[in-house]
Formats: sequence, C-alpha cells, structure tokens
Amino acid sequence: MLIAKRRARRCSLVTRLNGKEVQHTGIDDLIFDIPTLISYCSDWTPLVPGDVISTGTPEGVGFARKPPLWMKPDDVVEVEIDGGIGVLRNSIVAES
Repeated sequence: MLIAKRRARRCSLVTRLNGKEVQHTGIDDLIFDIPTLISYCSDWTPLVPGDVISTGTPEGVGFARKPPLWMKPDDVVEVEIDGGIGVLRNSIVAES
C-alpha cells in the first residue's frame, strides 16, 4: 500500500492559492492516521481509486487571517501531498 511505504518519512500537505503557499503541515498532524480514516469511511461507503476523503483544514484558514483571505472567481486552489501522492487542483467559480 502506498501509504505504508510512505510511513517511514513525514509526508507534507501543502495548500496553494494562485501559486502562493497558504498552508503547510505534515499528515502526521491529522487527528486520525490515514489507515484509520480509510477504514472508517469504507465501513459506510465503497471507496474506489480517485475518491477524496476530506478531513478539514490545518491552521492558516483564510477567515482567521489578518486581513482575511477569501477565494474569489478565477482563483486556483491546489492541495498537494508530496512524495508523488498527488495534487488536487480546482478553479473557483462564482455561485449561480
């Protein structure tokens, strides 16, 4: 399993807004470890490759910044776990 192979080193989770790093933490700072999260979620829903388990956010959340940092239409937010795990990239669009 990919996560088991990564356990020997600390993986980082980085959030970027328009290319600027706004959050950075280690996945070992999660309240529950990755195997526990996967086990819990798979108890109530089938998981398939490509699924995303959303766990919340580390410190650095936009509304708590001085001044606050809000995403706006056409912004791009990226969340990356290093070590080749991947990047989730989304463009922000206005509500309709």
